[in-house]
Amino acid sequence: MNPTPAPDSGADRHPRAFVAPLVSTLLTLPMAAVAFFFVGLAPMACDSCGGAVSDRFDDSYNLAFPVFGFGLVVVLVVLLSAWALPWRRGNAAARVWPAVIAPAAVVFDFIVFHGLVDWP
Repeated sequence: MNPTPAPDSGADRHPRAFVAPLVSTLLTLPMAAVAFFFVGLAPMACDSCGGAVSDRFDDSYNLAFPVFGFGLVVVLVVLLSAWALPWRRGNAAARVWPAVIAPAAVVFDFIVFHGLVDWP
């Protein structure tokens, strides 16, 4: 007699639970580094500016840079939540969503930064 297998209760450990957070980490961290690099280079866009244009750019950059930094902190929290969720089968979808949101949040953060800066 073959015993019938127990139904999947969602409480057993998922063998590939690390895949989504790992792929997300391998995408998110380099994307965040590249975005931070270009955000750091942004003040050079107004090196030749003068007067009111330079003042407007500096004021908008001084607002946009901390907003961008806060966005990267949010990205880090979302990425860490993908790793921190329990590695059970029942949490598979809950683990994939933060893993997908993290790299998208880097792109969104860069778009918000670009929109806040008053470019010359």
